[in-house]
Amino acid sequence: MTSVPKKRLEMSDVDDDDDEDDQLDPSEGRTASAGDADETAAEVAPADRGANPALVLDGISMTFKVASAKAELQGRLPWHKRIVYGAVRREPRVSVYALEQFSLVVGTGESLGVVGRNGSGKTTLSRIIAGKLTPTTGQVWARSTPQMLGVSPALVPSISGRQNIILGCLAMGMPRAEVMARLPEIEEAAGLGDAIHLPMETYSSGMGGRLRFAIATSKNPDILVLDEALNTGDAQFRDRSKARMEKLREQAGAVVLVSHNAKQITSSCTRVLWLDAGRVIADGETEDTMYNYRKYNWLLAKQRLEEAEEFIMGLRRQYRRVEIVRA
Repeated sequence: MTSVPKKRLEMSDVDDDDDEDDQLDPSEGRTASAGDADETAAEVAPADRGANPALVLDGISMTFKVASAKAELQGRLPWHKRIVYGAVRREPRVSVYALEQFSLVVGTGESLGVVGRNGSGKTTLSRIIAGKLTPTTGQVWARSTPQMLGVSPALVPSISGRQNIILGCLAMGMPRAEVMARLPEIEEAAGLGDAIHLPMETYSSGMGGRLRFAIATSKNPDILVLDEALNTGDAQFRDRSKARMEKLREQAGAVVLVSHNAKQITSSCTRVLWLDAGRVIADGETEDTMYNYRKYNWLLAKQRLEEAEEFIMGLRRQYRRVEIVRA
């Protein structure tokens, strides 16, 4: 993707989804020093990505049929449909396009960040990858079953964090002997201290997020999907989470991280996919893509709406669709 001029933007009053990291000057971090090289994950070349893919999305799209009470819509319906809907007392259904059709390849060892404003299709995409949603069109190919961070349905608020670790790991299919052997390690990863022995219902949202992250990443999944998973906890826990993600990549896995946190994406991901209103705006190198994303949000915050629209449409025209060729 072609880089935009690295013009300094004053962003002290920007508020993108209540994430203070997006209020930073988007030009920061674009001239990394040699000493920072060890903190940035090596990017997987497109050729290597195609030669050794961990995850392939082939022409996927997602359309939901939902009820609409809009009077104008009901007036446009054929007379016989108006009679039917009136007889059954149901509102007419409309199509909501959550994801426009696109293809994507995530290579072995890659960490893909997914960004976008609320309603852009990020969570829909993560649920499709994890097999929780069936796309309207297209197919998802993975070399192993993707593991989505989130074992909440299996956790019980009234029992201790330690007991929830055992329960959550068993729910993910881990043998009981392995669970008990790794229990101290998982407890340490959660970083809850003595609170691990208290009922989970006494935990703050941040503590609960730590526990879920420790459980979900205990299985060493080959493909891990994280949806806003690392936005909780203090700096020390975020550092541990980042180190854990690095370890997952080193073990020949792939990570898909959905987040509003610009710093988190920049520091943890080798590549970024930017979605807006269900469309792919950009798919490319982390630094340039995040710069453009933050600049777009800055323009919106400044109410420079026409300029923001021209900017995002220009990026959209530069995006090159991925073609999946089957051997």
